[in-house]
Amino acid sequence: MSDVQRQDCKGEETLIAWRAKVGAERSGERAVRLETERQGIVALITQELAGAWAGCVAFEWIALGYLALSCVLIAMFSENLPHPMRLIGMQVFAAGVILILCRVESRVAKRGVWNNKTQRWTDRNVCPTTAQKFWHFWRHWYPHLFFLFCFEEMAKLVHLVSPGWQDAKLIAFDQSLTGVNPALWLERFAHPALNEFMQFAYFTYFVYLLILGGLLYYQRDWKSYWSVMTYSAIGYVLGYVISICFPVQSPWFTLAGMWHGELVGGPFTALVNLIEKCGRVHGAAFPSQHVAGAVAALWGAWRHRRWLFWVFLPFVMCMCVSTVYVRNHYVADVFGGIVTGTLGYVIGGWLMKSRGAVAEEA
Repeated sequence: MSDVQRQDCKGEETLIAWRAKVGAERSGERAVRLETERQGIVALITQELAGAWAGCVAFEWIALGYLALSCVLIAMFSENLPHPMRLIGMQVFAAGVILILCRVESRVAKRGVWNNKTQRWTDRNVCPTTAQKFWHFWRHWYPHLFFLFCFEEMAKLVHLVSPGWQDAKLIAFDQSLTGVNPALWLERFAHPALNEFMQFAYFTYFVYLLILGGLLYYQRDWKSYWSVMTYSAIGYVLGYVISICFPVQSPWFTLAGMWHGELVGGPFTALVNLIEKCGRVHGAAFPSQHVAGAVAALWGAWRHRRWLFWVFLPFVMCMCVSTVYVRNHYVADVFGGIVTGTLGYVIGGWLMKSRGAVAEEA
C-alpha cells in the first residue's frame, strides 16, 4: 500500500471517528432535550392537575370519589361485565371533564377585569365578561348532568356484584308491613283524574333541585348553593352504591302482566311515559333515587330557604305516594330513599364545614 493510500485510509478513519463522535454528541444532546421536554410535560401536567384539584369543592370530592370507587368495583368484579374497560374509560373521562371544567373556570375567573369605579379587580361572583359568565354557569350547573350520567350508567352496573334480583325480599317486606302488595292494591283506585294527579306529583321530582338551586344561584348565595348540591350528591351516591350491591328491578318489571290495564291520564301522564320510555333504567330501584333527591332538596330548603320547605313539603309527600301508585317503586324503596336523602343532608352538612368545601372566591 502506497503512502498516499495509507494517508487516505487514515483520513477516512479519522472522518468516520469524527462523525461517530458528532453523532454520539448529537444523540446525547437529543436525549437530554427529550428528557428535559418530558420532565417539562410531566411538571406541566402535575401543575395543571394540582390547579384543577385546588379548584374543586366538596361536591367534586364526592363526585370524584364515587367515580374512583366505581372504577375499583368494576376492576374487582370485571368478570360480571361484558366491557369493563369501556366502563372504566367512561369513569375516567367523566372525572377528566370535571377536573378540566374546574381548572378552566378557576383560571378564567381569576383573570378578572379592572373596575375604574371601585378601583379593584372584579371576582368570579361578578362575572363581567362573557367567558366568565359562560364558565361560571357550567361550573355551577353541571352537577345536574352528572346525576343523570350516573343514574343512566346504573343500567350497566346494577349486576356488577350480584347477578340476581332482590325484589322478592322487598315484596315480602311490603306485604308484612301493609298486609297487601301496595303496587297491586292501589290499582283499585285508578281513575284518569287520579292517575293524572299522581303522574304530576311524580314529575315534580325533576324541579325541586332546579327551583332551589336556581333561587340560590340567582341570589348569589354560593355557599348555600354548593351545600344543597353536596347534600344531593351524597344522597345519590349512597343510593348508587346500594343499588350496585343490592339490585332491585321495581314492580314495573317484576309485576308486569299482573295489572288489569295501563294508567290512563292526560298531558302529565303522557310526559312521564315519554321520559320513562327514553330514560328508564332496568334496575336501581332501591333505594328510590326520586325520593332521595327530593328529600335532600327538601332538607336543603329547610336549612337555607325555610319558606320554600313548606312549599315543597306537600308535593314531596304526594310524590312519595306516587312512586308506588305509578308502579315504579315498592314501599321499601320509598323508605330507603328517605334514609339516604336524609343521610346526604346530615353528612353534607358536616362536610361543608371542612376547609375548602367552598371556593374562597365563592
